[in-house]
Amino acid sequence: MTDHPSMPGDGDESRRIVYVRPVKSADLPAEVQARTGGAEEIYAIHSENGAVLALVPDRRRAFLVARQNEMSPVSVH
Repeated sequence: MTDHPSMPGDGDESRRIVYVRPVKSADLPAEVQARTGGAEEIYAIHSENGAVLALVPDRRRAFLVARQNEMSPVSVH
């Protein structure tokens, strides 16, 4: 990931912006679908270049995981 500052004014310019968006489980490869626990929708955390960094079960957890990894999450629809 390239260096990218977080949102202005949040007091921590070392954080990188990541994007959180819902993903339909049916759109994922079969081996990933098998690990979703039957959820119809999960959330992806993406870097600024679109690479998937993580898949998590819900939006709240996606934001938590991003922050725990010193990233600034932003919702994408």
